[in-house]
Amino acid sequence: MFGLNESLNYYLYPGYITMNKGIEMLYQLVSADNLDVLSGDVYLFISKRRDTIKILRWEKDGFMLYQKRLEKGTFEIPRFKPREGWLELDWKLFILIMAGVSIRSVKFNRRLYI
Repeated sequence: MFGLNESLNYYLYPGYITMNKGIEMLYQLVSADNLDVLSGDVYLFISKRRDTIKILRWEKDGFMLYQKRLEKGTFEIPRFKPREGWLELDWKLFILIMAGVSIRSVKFNRRLYI
């Protein structure tokens, strides 16, 4: 069964894309930067208007392409520099972005994990 969880690695593409790109074009963007698309990692792509996110992931025997388009508002994403390449996101940040929480005002408290 398909799904996203905290055990996966999440990467944000260092730029905006047009949302008419399908699996093949997104695959080419990932593989052009020498990333292992077939590793099961999750790759996020955002539109220039920041109202749509596409998520590409390989699952055992094929690609999954998720898309979320907001009816109102925009996704808030971390600032990135295209020259620095893909931005790795942790699970918490990914969830905040998808839920529409303002990531600039979020403060994580220290916790002891054993």
